[in-house]
Amino acid sequence: MKLNKMKGNNMKDKILASLKRLNIEEYIINITKYQSAQMFFIKKSLDTKRAENTVSYNVNVYRKFEKNGKEMKGNSSVHIYIGMNDNEIDEALKRAYLAASFVCNPAYDLMECKKNDFITIESDLMNYSLEDCCEKASAALFSEDNRNDVFINSAEIFAYETKEEIITSTGIDSGYTKRYISGEFVAQCKAPQDVETYKDFRYNTLDTDALKDKVKKTLEYTLDRAMAKEAPKAGKYRVIISDSYVSNIFDYYTSRAGVGYIYAKYSDYEIGQNIQALDDEGETAEIKGDKISLKLVPTEPISGEGVWQNTLDFMDEGVLKTYHGGVRFSRYLGVEPTGFLNKVEVAAGSMSVEDMKKKPYLWVVNFSDFQMDDFTGHFGGEIRLAFLYDGEKVTPVTGGSINGSILDCQTNMYFSKEMQREANFEGPYAMCFEDVTVAGV
Repeated sequence: MKLNKMKGNNMKDKILASLKRLNIEEYIINITKYQSAQMFFIKKSLDTKRAENTVSYNVNVYRKFEKNGKEMKGNSSVHIYIGMNDNEIDEALKRAYLAASFVCNPAYDLMECKKNDFITIESDLMNYSLEDCCEKASAALFSEDNRNDVFINSAEIFAYETKEEIITSTGIDSGYTKRYISGEFVAQCKAPQDVETYKDFRYNTLDTDALKDKVKKTLEYTLDRAMAKEAPKAGKYRVIISDSYVSNIFDYYTSRAGVGYIYAKYSDYEIGQNIQALDDEGETAEIKGDKISLKLVPTEPISGEGVWQNTLDFMDEGVLKTYHGGVRFSRYLGVEPTGFLNKVEVAAGSMSVEDMKKKPYLWVVNFSDFQMDDFTGHFGGEIRLAFLYDGEKVTPVTGGSINGSILDCQTNMYFSKEMQREANFEGPYAMCFEDVTVAGV
């Protein structure tokens, strides 16, 4: 659905006039209008309700110059605030333009104008007021809060509408409107020990089923955490991770195929290469587990640099199909800019969660902090709650940590058939690794 351009924007006209007065030839202006409805709960009682309506103006100015006989282009950004007069805007842009002369990047061209459209991103959230979106999300969240032994002790829910306009010196004047809901909640169990579990969420649709499922699992895991007393013994384990931690693993591949990593030689990935089969020496091995097929999906139609964004086939059964990223590094590499595609879609795996659990495992469902190192491939975190199956019984455990390397695991890892869906990830609910080191008792 197309929209008319944002009307009556006096600050935009003031900024454009200032840029012309100062003879600043290259620039990108990003205008962001936020509206939100916000609800804050203590247990099931609504404690505070509020709304927000703001506008921000960010101007990125570019400056060409020569250094040691080479053409350079520097840039610097500045926020322009509502209420600034012409002189104040001029001074802010002058300072940014001066600062740009100290940024020594090789020269490159800004994104050219390909089309100028204003788009509303379709979502069922558009069918309701922002306050109604909050109320529907809160109803879904608290619908699973019906137990006495574990409960939600606090929650925050936000519904946002964002209108983004991108204006550039190359003729781009485009934008979009989108809505999303986000929030967080804390589940609590007081006996046999007092424990809490924090969870956040974000959806681009009114996905009440996914939110209900998240709340239900969080309440169950919080009760299990209250029962857990011992840490697993140190050693090698068949490890299962699930929920949001799965998406962290794929960050390794998407980061290392970004044009910034490739240009800086932080990564030696090559298009057409089976990157899933690489070991830490750069040698290839046979993939015995599930092969990764992954797409990068835009959650906005156009980037802040004016790049119209499309879904990319990123990996096909482990093989890298494309690089991705912004304008500057794409120009340096001689590839087409793709923009910043911040949603990952991964194909389902070959095993059900129940199949994963048929052999002994350590299933970590909650970490204190889970990290995936994009440079080294190491992943790990402290265990808040895990389930240990020794072949006979399942025991909730807490404490210790896992420490693995995706380079050691990637040829023999499996993904679940069951899927999960969040605003920025759609893919397997769980994944399984062999022989991961666990530091325990």
